Amino acid sequence: MSDREPTQTTNLSRYGNDELPWSRARDILVVGSQGPGVTFFLGTVRPDGRPHAAGIGAVWHDGDLYLTSSPQARKAQNLAANPAGTISVRLAGIDLCFEGEAHRVTDGETLESIAAIYRDVGWPAQVEGDAFTAPFNAPSAGPPPYNVYRFVFHTVFGVATEEPHGATRWRFE
Repeated sequence: MSDREPTQTTNLSRYGNDELPWSRARDILVVGSQGPGVTFFLGTVRPDGRPHAAGIGAVWHDGDLYLTSSPQARKAQNLAANPAGTISVRLAGIDLCFEGEAHRVTDGETLESIAAIYRDVGWPAQVEGDAFTAPFNAPSAGPPPYNVYRFVFHTVFGVATEEPHGATRWRFE
């Protein structure tokens, strides 16, 4: 998959601001969304319907977000039962909330590409079989293996926190 363009853009500003261009969000995701200084939050639904949120280290690659999880983690169990979720993040000048689905990635080429991105930002992930291994991870992550998920979004909400201000919804096919 390559970077996508929205098929519908809706201005949500109640203050007369112009709609935000998707390029503003995308360009920050490409260069400023990766590394330990940026925390994304994944929202999932437990099998009993209760919500669950977890901080994650997501990376942007080729138009989608990628994340990892221990198979025993609540978020992985939730995604196995229901792949629908949200990812939220505060980036320089814009807050974003993605709605979509996360599915496990097992193909070696994609895993190698994502592992390389994580290594570039300081997490020494290595592909082992159809998952990652690493000498360390977040304190709550537990031991490897770490499954990799591609989060394919269909809707993104953006609220600019710096000039020019605005609020926009982008829909994707």
